[in-house]
Amino acid sequence: MPPITEIADLKRLYKRRVPKMFYDYAETGSWTQQTFHENTSDFSLIRLRQRIARDMAGRSTAAQMVGQDVSMPVALAPVGLTGMQAADGEIKAARAAERFGVPFTLSTMSICSIEDVAAHTQKPFWFQVYTLKDDEFMKRLFARAKDAKCSALVITVDLQIMGQRHKDIKNGLSAPPKLTAASIANLATKVPWGLEMLGTKRRFFGNIVGHAAGVTDPGSLSSWTAEAFDPSLNWDRIKEFRSWWDGPVILKGILDEEDAKQALNVGADAIVVSNHGGRQLDGALSSIRMLPRIMDAVGDKIEVHLDSGIRSGQDVLKALALGAKGTMIGRAFVYGLGARGQQGVTEALQVIHKELDTSMALCGERNVADLGRHNLLLPKGFEDEWV
Repeated sequence: MPPITEIADLKRLYKRRVPKMFYDYAETGSWTQQTFHENTSDFSLIRLRQRIARDMAGRSTAAQMVGQDVSMPVALAPVGLTGMQAADGEIKAARAAERFGVPFTLSTMSICSIEDVAAHTQKPFWFQVYTLKDDEFMKRLFARAKDAKCSALVITVDLQIMGQRHKDIKNGLSAPPKLTAASIANLATKVPWGLEMLGTKRRFFGNIVGHAAGVTDPGSLSSWTAEAFDPSLNWDRIKEFRSWWDGPVILKGILDEEDAKQALNVGADAIVVSNHGGRQLDGALSSIRMLPRIMDAVGDKIEVHLDSGIRSGQDVLKALALGAKGTMIGRAFVYGLGARGQQGVTEALQVIHKELDTSMALCGERNVADLGRHNLLLPKGFEDEWV
């Protein structure tokens, strides 16, 4: 096999190996997918300043995210259904992140449960929750995360109403998936994936089945999912969730400077500038284009991370140079997981780390903490074209 030199290499392998419904789940956005595409294309508008004749020995990408030491300021984002991209996918991704020295974030909608991931890892991981209606379920979920020694809670605040993703509907992707003649035919062509899935007991939503009221099997999951999300979510409710957790809290899904200011009032330790990977409000601006505004509004008052659109170490560098203290990758690690399991996640992290380290050096910087706008060339209007 040719060497893996870029994330696109893993994406090609991933597309060949996993069933179409799970590939499309990861690789599409909502409605016209404008925001999904601009999340990545807007990164390409930013240029890097090359600098020479500087001592580049002893470089370091080490940093901290919410007080945790990391080998580079990159965390694995919460991704639902990760255990359907590869058998025991959440466990494999968590192990790869642990060994690489970066945070792994487990989704509430994971296939492997909190307890499963904790039993197969040595270090604490982050846990993501949605803003659901059922207080009893939520409190038990928080308690389970605490028992598993999760080191931070990530509250997703941009999913109170689901954006429409056309391909998921056409593929019958739901919780649990609805098999169609086309999807069954496609599944039959993915023999290695299928054999791995037959070899694991983890095929359903481990954090929900057997834990949420009335959800005793996969068949009863669909109705619960349809009613679980709270369309009446407000800042008081987010503040209430924050009061249930005594560790670091990260609010994920902030895309407006006014909402970033509100995040300060609910006691969040960090925010993630994110549009849910282009899977919610289509037509919203990309995360990287909104980052400067949010940094100007709250960047000196709260730790800011960026998610959505990162496919390279250069993308990480650009986000850090615009002020972010950390980043999250979702699709980039899912490509690796689906392509080559735990090894593929490690390869994705290696690719991003090498690109970050090399590009940082060519920009004349030895430490990620020293990156700033002086390393970038921004096109006119990048920060204020949209008013």
